[in-house]
Amino acid sequence: MAGKLTLIVEMVTVLGAATTVGYLANRLKQPVLLGYLLGGTIVGPTGLKLISLENNIETLSKVGVALLLFTLGIEFSIKELLKVRKIAFGGGSLQIILTILLGGGLAYWTGWVDTLPKAVFLGAALSLSSTAVVLKSLVEGNEVQTTHGQIMLAILVVQDLGLGLMLAVLPVLTQPASAIGLALLGAVLKALLFIAGAIVAGIWLIPVLVRSLARTGSQELFSLGILALCLGIALITSAIGLSIEMGAFVAGLMISNVEYADNALDRVLPMRDVFATLFFASIGVLIDPGFLLANLGTLLGLVTVTLIGKAAIVTGIVKLFGYPLKTALKVGIGINQIGEFSFVLAGVAVSEGLFTQQLYGLTVGTTAATLLITPFLLKATPYLLIWLERLPVIDRLLQLDQPFQLVGSEDSLKDHIVVAGFGRVGQTLVRMLYFQGHQILVIDNDEAALQTLRERGIPYLYGDAASPSVLEKANLSAAKSMAIALPDPMSTRLTLNRALGLAPDLDITVRAHDKDEIEVLYQLGAQEVVQPEFEASLEMGAHMLLKLGDSAYAVTQAVNRYRSSRYRDILPERSEYWGAANLEAAIQGLERHWYEIDRSSALAGKSLAQSNIRRLSGATVMAIERDRQLLRYPAGETVLAQGDRLLVVGNFEEHAAFQSLFVTKL
Repeated sequence: MAGKLTLIVEMVTVLGAATTVGYLANRLKQPVLLGYLLGGTIVGPTGLKLISLENNIETLSKVGVALLLFTLGIEFSIKELLKVRKIAFGGGSLQIILTILLGGGLAYWTGWVDTLPKAVFLGAALSLSSTAVVLKSLVEGNEVQTTHGQIMLAILVVQDLGLGLMLAVLPVLTQPASAIGLALLGAVLKALLFIAGAIVAGIWLIPVLVRSLARTGSQELFSLGILALCLGIALITSAIGLSIEMGAFVAGLMISNVEYADNALDRVLPMRDVFATLFFASIGVLIDPGFLLANLGTLLGLVTVTLIGKAAIVTGIVKLFGYPLKTALKVGIGINQIGEFSFVLAGVAVSEGLFTQQLYGLTVGTTAATLLITPFLLKATPYLLIWLERLPVIDRLLQLDQPFQLVGSEDSLKDHIVVAGFGRVGQTLVRMLYFQGHQILVIDNDEAALQTLRERGIPYLYGDAASPSVLEKANLSAAKSMAIALPDPMSTRLTLNRALGLAPDLDITVRAHDKDEIEVLYQLGAQEVVQPEFEASLEMGAHMLLKLGDSAYAVTQAVNRYRSSRYRDILPERSEYWGAANLEAAIQGLERHWYEIDRSSALAGKSLAQSNIRRLSGATVMAIERDRQLLRYPAGETVLAQGDRLLVVGNFEEHAAFQSLFVTKL
């Protein structure tokens, strides 16, 4: 009986360990993928020895790989890729090729691998980045729609597409040197014939089958049919000598254009999550912590070379395509890790006899380490850029590298309204101001979006709105007002802070991306902060109140009251929310220091309004620590006392001015 239950026991053991350690990883704000790997290691042969990777779990893990590639194919969007096709196809392809050449070449030259096929396989594994980790970090930082976010996603999509080609072509490298050419040609022809058949089936056969399943009205039959289709096509590719992974990916592509693709994805995702967890945990089973510790020096060297080398390659490519150095650095640091699909390639290399267990262990260990480091690197990037800007040589290089172009009459830049950001919000705002006859100057670095402005004859600055040189060119001191509608929260804060440094009295309205930003932006000096979700709720509430019979005057008064209170009255769990606000995250990207008010300080006994700190120094007080209590976003009437510790944000010059005028830095 125990033998019959072996599969169930092993599944429960692996899933239980993966869930437990994955939960801990999530609580520590780390990718759950690392938890799955560690969970597998704990219950594997080098840990508690509860399972071994033989037959049962190994077979189920292959289903996980197939479902991973299948959902990747369904989610693949040619339309989104074409929006940034130059950097996507050109830059993405170049990144893969250069990483294979340089990564594999370095490994071969140093003797870490002894054959060219091994070097190519290793370089291919190094070339892939983690779509899951990068996308999660971009979403958490509201950076998906930024320039660097779009470039990252474009390159990642091309890497995902390249994975299918790698899975079809790379296994032929196991053939003898004299037969590789013929084997490679055969693999390419086989793959082309399969793709041609897939295109035909995707146009005439698959849509009919999927629609027939949908018409049954049974979600169970639909789910079973989609699963059978995925695994069936994967088995066909395996039977003709191609990989299961490639077949699953193509199966997803075939379904992606059917109108029921979203429903198919929704039904498959739960199954994918379960079996993919088994796959990642099965990799953890193979990890030998003792081996990694014994080779710690080699592992650290590989991690360092991978992160720096890959960042250098990607940064150079993005710069080559005409993007600013700052954007290129953000992209390079953002996708310099090794991704989860590298495990798939490494597994294929082991099964083909190209990777030894030692090489496989180091590859897996390096991949896991880079995935662990990536979230920290992405959060540290803004501070790294701030530090670089403080170096005179780098600062001059960055300023020279941020080209800006004023299109329109420079003489007309007086009593104008500056709009930073020409996305969806910015475009609507500009149309409104334009038809009301106001003089406008738009700042944006998206060349395609600015075509409308050229056609209308509206002046604009092509460049980074957060750049001091661009803001100086906008002549903010002569402007009536300014609106900031940038897609990136960090750029929004920097633009606001630097704009007020140039024009302290300028009336600035800012779009907040999240409720956490509202008080921060007000504290930094914004006259008005607009949060789209709250504004939508106010408009919906006003409409409903009018329909329910409330007077227009009462509704208007209610809406104005909520706006004047900065949405506080409608924030969920108001007191708990403001007390638990993550201040450090809110001011990310701004240089901050703590200062203490001593007896000789000019601030002691004065209110913030009387001190006029922002006008005199350009810096902003974001919090006050008094008697072990932290007061976030202090109001102007707050009186400062001896012993208070102030959290101040600003650039290097503003901190120097604040320090010389008021206090001594801690």
